Amino acid sequence: MRRDTALGNASHERQLECIQLIAARGETLVHVATSGFPMTDETKARILSTLLTLMNCRENIDRAAMRQSALRRFAG
Repeated sequence: MRRDTALGNASHERQLECIQLIAARGETLVHVATSGFPMTDETKARILSTLLTLMNCRENIDRAAMRQSALRRFAG
């Protein structure tokens, strides 16, 4: 997913699909984290690490989209 979008090869539809997948996974993780079940520190750390990874991936997708739009603007 990240390679597709970072290289600028992904279509707009693919980028939207990736964003929706990231949001869905993040929402699932948040529900697990706030479920009230007791969790070990390792589990909490893994959840936070995964959320950070998802956020970084989303940021990379946004950056790639901005680069693509800038290139289209200056090339056209």
